[in-house]
Amino acid sequence: MMPRTPGADLPEHPDRLWHNPDPKSSYDAVIVGGGGHGLATAYYLAVNHGMTDIAVLESGWLAGGNMARNTTIIRSNYLWDESAGLYEHALKLWEGLEDELDYPLLFSQRGVLNLAHSLQEVRDSVRRVEANKLNGIDAEWVDPQQVAEICPILNTSPDLRYPVLGATWQPRAGIAKHDHVAWGLARALDRMGVDLVQNCQVTGFERVGDRVVGVRTTRGTIHAGKVALAAAGQTSVLADELGLRLPIQSHPLQALVSELLEPVHPTVVMSNAVHVYVSQAHKGELVLGAGIDSYNSYSRHGAFHTIEREMTAAVELFPMFARAHVLRTWAGTVDVTPDASAIMGLTPFEGLYINCGWGTGGFKATPGVGWCYAHTIAHDEPHPLNAPFSLERFTTGALIDEHGAAGVAH
Repeated sequence: MMPRTPGADLPEHPDRLWHNPDPKSSYDAVIVGGGGHGLATAYYLAVNHGMTDIAVLESGWLAGGNMARNTTIIRSNYLWDESAGLYEHALKLWEGLEDELDYPLLFSQRGVLNLAHSLQEVRDSVRRVEANKLNGIDAEWVDPQQVAEICPILNTSPDLRYPVLGATWQPRAGIAKHDHVAWGLARALDRMGVDLVQNCQVTGFERVGDRVVGVRTTRGTIHAGKVALAAAGQTSVLADELGLRLPIQSHPLQALVSELLEPVHPTVVMSNAVHVYVSQAHKGELVLGAGIDSYNSYSRHGAFHTIEREMTAAVELFPMFARAHVLRTWAGTVDVTPDASAIMGLTPFEGLYINCGWGTGGFKATPGVGWCYAHTIAHDEPHPLNAPFSLERFTTGALIDEHGAAGVAH
């Protein structure tokens, strides 16, 4: 397919980054979900595998789901080899993605501190650092004095309810601007001729026996040689249409930002014991998050007490934030598996592929997911990095248990 000329059929909006086409009746591949994972998968299908007859279907506006609602932390310091391999691959891709897309992603490698507040957390953290080193990941254990040097505004007093006994430190970790990531990928896809179809909700599937040959949508039936799910918390709803039960639960995950402040917070700080993580965005607002609301829900709002506890924890660690005003709160819908690790690979249905269960770790994995998921779709077999994350592990028992191993924002 010849590359599309940007703006060719939108003369009235020449400044748009991508077109807003109507869906065609068929494609070589359809990706369900127009968030970061769906866009990255389409991008690497085109770049690595030469597939451009692709539609990315989004039920709302492009990247308006979890991609617009996350807190943008990027790191790779996970405990288990399987997780570390995939997230480190993603981090290496992040380090070159801005130049590759020729778009300002605002990728800032300011480092991430994971605090330890008890002797057990110290033991677990040191264990994770040593595991990271064996996998070639830049991980260090730092004592309270070093923590204070890295982040001077953090309260490291020994008189705290949960005193800081040390932390893991990954210097290459950091943040990126989530909207810019989506826009950069979408612009690149549009120029390669990929259709980005908004306001197109998938309501069911077309099947011939055990082969999926298309999707039914609110904008008509679309036939496809391959159908790839990348719809986060809604994936189980879609899979139910096929009678495919998935081991995921959907929860609200809340976050908030403060009013704009002068630059005061030099890194990202995460604490499991007091259950909060804090960074400062490029414009100046503080970005705070915590754990998921415990109940199952597809609603994009959560309980007030979760926000209250999150703010209490933040003020305990950062007393200088006590007088900052909350500007905005929101929630996304996260999909959580029994072992707190993703599902990515083949399904019992030929021509149908699945990517879900990322919980709170989806954004940081974005380019790595796209790379590996694209390989799986193009070759009908997993990439070595996502092979351990198959659906079958829930019957074989080969789980990848990352519960609590990598901090509050898994």
